[in-house]
Amino acid sequence: MKRLKTLLTICITITTMAVFAQNPLDFGSNIRTADPSAHVWNDGRLYIYASHDIECQEDFWMKDWHIFSTDDLIHWTDHGPCLSVDDLSWADNFAWAPDCAYKNGKYYFCFPAGTGFKDRVNPKNSTKWMGIGIAVSNSPTGPFKDAIGAPLWREPYANDPCIFVDDDGTGYIYFNGGGDYMVAVLNDDFLSVKGELKTMDMGGYKPKREGPWVFKRNNLYYYTMPEDNRVLTYYTSNTPLGPWKYHGVIMEDEHESNNHHSIVEYNGQWLLFYHRWIDTGDACPNRKRQREICAEYLYFNEDGTIQPVKRTAEGLALKPKQ
Repeated sequence: MKRLKTLLTICITITTMAVFAQNPLDFGSNIRTADPSAHVWNDGRLYIYASHDIECQEDFWMKDWHIFSTDDLIHWTDHGPCLSVDDLSWADNFAWAPDCAYKNGKYYFCFPAGTGFKDRVNPKNSTKWMGIGIAVSNSPTGPFKDAIGAPLWREPYANDPCIFVDDDGTGYIYFNGGGDYMVAVLNDDFLSVKGELKTMDMGGYKPKREGPWVFKRNNLYYYTMPEDNRVLTYYTSNTPLGPWKYHGVIMEDEHESNNHHSIVEYNGQWLLFYHRWIDTGDACPNRKRQREICAEYLYFNEDGTIQPVKRTAEGLALKPKQ
């Protein structure tokens, strides 16, 4: 009898781990998700603004963005698509990694989109162009409406934006593109930029990278990114404009595939959201792995440096360190 109870306890534990938070995150949807932008708003819920990979897509031809939220990191609400390229007059494709910001009672959805075609065999024949737009809503789940009817700027080429709002309400937009590490200060309306785009001082180390994610902790600013599009690394600074000091790896590469992430504090615990390339077997003959959003706990050392993070199957189902 005692052995039976022990076996039942083990089975219940395993079942509980399978049902509750694990990787990839179970949003209650059948869609493929990537590029998670995580935020905690005034209602106390955690929201993820994500890009949507069309099933078996060949080359990141993406058409809309989705929102998911939770209040316990276990049960998620799928709020559906919040914006589509069909709603735009200036772009028809490349609904890539978004972000969102809150100010003065409104939510500002910051998104990249574009036109044209990228010829990966003969790049000189490519016509692809991308810019960054802003859509606005009174609700964190939208629907969002394109507020400008155009990108924030047309040159340089730009994608993968991150909006960081500092304690004084000033908004900064960091982005991938233009061949350098760029930032712009947003005007108070969050619908235009103030002055010129700025090239930041990265301390002499500027590798190829995808979309940045900037956050603040204990008056220290963190600029994090997928270095070489794959390995998550980071810098720190005493100001949101730099100069920045490089510190190294947060999360190593997997499958030599791209990664995209966000970092947020929720109920006193720091979390890293990212996407993995999950083996889908024969579901897609042209792409054996497809992207899915995952999460892990993130920890800091006493000096503010970030402890390396390993991918786990359990993710947030694990008990956080004390």
